Amino acid sequence: MKKLVALLLAAMMLVGCCAALADQPEGYPEVVPGIDFGGETLHIRLYWAPNVRSTEPTEEQQARYDYEDWIQKTYNVKVVEEQLNDWDTCAQEMINFATANNGEKVIYVVEPGKAPSVMSIAAPWNNDLVDLTAEKWNKGDLGFMTKNGQVYGVYTGATEPRQVLYFNKRLLQEANIDPESIYDMQANNTWTWEVMEKLIAQATRDVNNDSVIDTYGILGSFEDFQQIAVFTNGGCFFDFDENGLLKPMMDSDEAKAALNWAKALREKYWKPTPEGANWNWYIDAFKQGEGAFFMYQCYGGFKAQDTNTELNGMADEWGAVAFPTPNGGNYITVGADNFWMIPNVYDEETLKKITFIYDLWSNDTPGYEDAEENWQGMMYSETDDRAVDETYAMLRHAGVANKTTYLGTINDVLGSSLLWQLPWDDVDSLIEKGMPGWQSLCDQFNAK
Repeated sequence: MKKLVALLLAAMMLVGCCAALADQPEGYPEVVPGIDFGGETLHIRLYWAPNVRSTEPTEEQQARYDYEDWIQKTYNVKVVEEQLNDWDTCAQEMINFATANNGEKVIYVVEPGKAPSVMSIAAPWNNDLVDLTAEKWNKGDLGFMTKNGQVYGVYTGATEPRQVLYFNKRLLQEANIDPESIYDMQANNTWTWEVMEKLIAQATRDVNNDSVIDTYGILGSFEDFQQIAVFTNGGCFFDFDENGLLKPMMDSDEAKAALNWAKALREKYWKPTPEGANWNWYIDAFKQGEGAFFMYQCYGGFKAQDTNTELNGMADEWGAVAFPTPNGGNYITVGADNFWMIPNVYDEETLKKITFIYDLWSNDTPGYEDAEENWQGMMYSETDDRAVDETYAMLRHAGVANKTTYLGTINDVLGSSLLWQLPWDDVDSLIEKGMPGWQSLCDQFNAK
């Protein structure tokens, strides 16, 4: 009798497996037998509002919904993307969950400045159900989140560009500068620090000859300006030595030269902060035409999903190029991608199922694998084609890692000790005063 029951069960499993395979749409991933989420919910916790399904989807959107529904039906799982507070609390939320696990199955999206700080309570993604060598995974980010051969955070796709130099086309034209010439220099690798400084000087204008500057050459985030200057000059703030130990590097010749150059440029051409202004006053100031160039991050002007950018509604046309390099070419962005991380509270089988479901969930929509070529989305509605097709497209594949974030956020590690103080103090003095604290942070990191 037991043998008969076993045979019947085996037959039923075979029929079920065959049915699943028969129902598998063309182009969908192979069904992996034996994986059942038991009807539980997998919570993917973001620090932004997730996309809501459209009531009138396009053909591509419907294909995506069908694929997500297939995953959930095939593996008996419900996947819910949900917003949990904001970027500043995401790491703490993960810590709280790991401390008081309530049994939910969760993946947290952690912003780059905090992701390394929660690696010690994160579960590894390495297992035989997830191929981390697949092309979709960002290899630089995998390497950044690898410790002792284990990957503790993942990111799919190209790097999200960060630092970019925006410009007001009208103000440049009024200063006898052709905005297209800047794109041309970027394209032929002659866009340099020297050229940029000449254009900024030319765009700094007293229009009515009353000895008061009416249009400044540049404004924006000086913190971003300092950072990208250091990296484009071949420097960095922290790096590993020959023994694999993280150490401060801001006292290198490359870093100090870049910081001194940035400080001098600010003193000559940067629009001063108005008295009592908020920290981000420069966004509206650029939109109102008070500066020709604007140092900021890409999210201020480029979004694929909507036009709700910080530069939305700007009356003047604007463009954007990469930050120049001292000798032209090799343009970069300092990468800062989010990481998908799992609290280390699950048994091996559960962890494998969580990583497996996310692996499927993060795939391109079957039949639309070329959608990567359409990453631009709604960006063209904000700016000109060259900013998207040349600048943003190039920087997606030109990210470099900022190892400062192994120690904490940029603001926490470098803000009050260096970046915020540079306008009022000299480089050597700041580095001398800050070095003991930075070395102490490195010592703590190296001891883990």
